[in-house]
Amino acid sequence: MTDPKPKIGLALGSGSARGWAHIGVLRQLQEAGIAPDIVCGTSIGSFVGAAYVCGDLDRLDDWTRGLKWQTVLGMLDLTISGGLIKGHALTEFFRSHFEDRGIEELDMPFAAVATHLNSGREVWLQSGSIVDAVRASIAFPGLLTPVAHNGHLLVDGGLVNPVPVSLCRALGADIVIAVDLNADLVGRHLRRPPEPTPLVEAAPAEPSAVTSMLSWVQSGLNLWRSGPKSSTPMPSIVDVISSSINVMQVRITRSRLAGEPADVLIQPRLGHVALMDYHRASVAIEEGRRATKEMLPQMGAYGLG
Repeated sequence: MTDPKPKIGLALGSGSARGWAHIGVLRQLQEAGIAPDIVCGTSIGSFVGAAYVCGDLDRLDDWTRGLKWQTVLGMLDLTISGGLIKGHALTEFFRSHFEDRGIEELDMPFAAVATHLNSGREVWLQSGSIVDAVRASIAFPGLLTPVAHNGHLLVDGGLVNPVPVSLCRALGADIVIAVDLNADLVGRHLRRPPEPTPLVEAAPAEPSAVTSMLSWVQSGLNLWRSGPKSSTPMPSIVDVISSSINVMQVRITRSRLAGEPADVLIQPRLGHVALMDYHRASVAIEEGRRATKEMLPQMGAYGLG
């Protein structure tokens, strides 16, 4: 009697705009003939994973590649209660462009990770509206408002489990392929950019929506700055916040993966993609493809592909 085919779990990690790399990962896996049996996601990983299990990956690919930073800005319904963005416009946009199904009705097991705001407990969302589950999983503290769920407030799952290997195992995965988007982040915002070569003029980078808004706030705060100038240049408030978030994400990710290692770990190099660079999908997608292709020999050792 032959052994049953091992179940493949795919754990898609958190990483804000860097999460479009998950599209490239899934594309490369498809081309290699590797199809996951279980998909779990945290934050942006839950969004891309949801699109995949609902059969909307092609639509998501096309939509992300067409994003402009002005489009992202247009989906920001600002508030000062619970976060900068209410998220209603974002959620309704998702519902109108992508199929909303009950998680229980999907063709394969799927779950999203969120965080219980009051207790810090990890929450696994495995039933109900898939759009509602994704909205809770991506509720980045201070940016998107928390989501009410069964009388509790939920926020971004990346606070407790940035790469949900443990959730894949709990759902029955024998082999887990995990995607870590946080391997190349520490100090990203504080690094000096490389000088352009004399023969090639560097193209100006488009600002992200929230970066532009916070930079405007920073310029106003600079008017209040007083005291002696420091010999060490001070980074902007945007850079300090972004770098601090990166440090937190890297430390939590390393800790969780050390205790709950994946069988195959894909780590796209995305330190150059900022928190809200959602308009740079093509860059992230291609890096996701490259990083996955690099790991195909290791997957072959498990009989995949």
